[in-house]
Order: sequence, then structure tokens, then C-alpha cells
Amino acid sequence: MRYVTLEEIFDHPIAQKYLNRSGMAHAIAVAEYAFDFAVEKGVSVDLATKAALLHDVGHYTWYRDGEWDYDLYKENDIHAIKGASRAHKLLIRLGEDRHQAKEIAVAILLHTDSYLPQGELMLKPLQEVVAQADEVDEEYGGGHHYRKISSNEARIRIQKLDKKMNDLFKQTSTKQQFA
Repeated sequence: MRYVTLEEIFDHPIAQKYLNRSGMAHAIAVAEYAFDFAVEKGVSVDLATKAALLHDVGHYTWYRDGEWDYDLYKENDIHAIKGASRAHKLLIRLGEDRHQAKEIAVAILLHTDSYLPQGELMLKPLQEVVAQADEVDEEYGGGHHYRKISSNEARIRIQKLDKKMNDLFKQTSTKQQFA
């Protein structure tokens, strides 16, 4: 059961603020990749696309002398921590199931290791899907955060993802009814 759609998230002013700050085109592309990877791996497409859409809402822009400083970002970044908290609060406000909101927030928290000491994490399948989707869309020096997309195109792509999920859920529930 879906409690909150991607479009409802997309329409919220807080989501708009932070998605635009961190790169709307990147967030949507990562959500699209996450849908495909989730289907492949048998992971909840609902949770994967929500975590992927919101994965960078904790970004802060790191500038030095008026220029984006990627090294400063890599050295001081904690966007996954801040983003997990923001996303969790937003999802709860929108009426998302509390357990699912937590699972989404943890996937956001663990989508990158940029803020962690050296070492490897043992990720769960949902967390792997979100991290993999983010990696596929990354560009050198953080360029993926600066790709542009019109708000109309963003809405169309979000609606298309919601439709794909609804179609998948209908298909799955129909199969279960006749099994």
C-alpha cells in the first residue's frame, strides 16, 4: 500500500526548496534508476523511489571565494545525515507510514559514505538500490547537482514514475488474487 505518492512529495514546499537546491534533475534521474534497480532486485519500488528522490535534500553548498569547492564539500560533508532527518520529518508530515518513513530515511543516510571514516558498510537491499542509483547518475566534481530541468518536465517525469508504480502494484495484486 502506498501512503504518499512521489507527486505529493514533489509538491510540498519543503521538498521543492531542497530538491531545487540539491539538483532536481539529478533527484528525478536517481528515482528513475532506483525504480528499475528495485524491480530487478525485488525491493519495494515505493520505498526505493522515495529514498532516491529525497537522497540529497540535506545538501549544503560549499563555496570558497564565490566558487563551488568540491574538495571542501568532500572534506566537510554530512548531507546524508541532514537529508535523512529532513526526509523523515517531511514524510511523516505527509502521512507516510512511520516504519516506511524510517526505512526511507535510513536508505538516505546510507546512500553515500562521504561522511564516514574509511571502511565499508554492509547495506541492505533497499540501501544498495538507492546508493547504486545515485552512483549511476553522478558526474565528476558534483556536476550532476547543476543539471537543469523545467518544473513542467520534472512534474511529468514524477507523474510517470507514480503511474509505473501504480501499474506495477495493480499487476502484482492481480497475480496474487489468482494465485
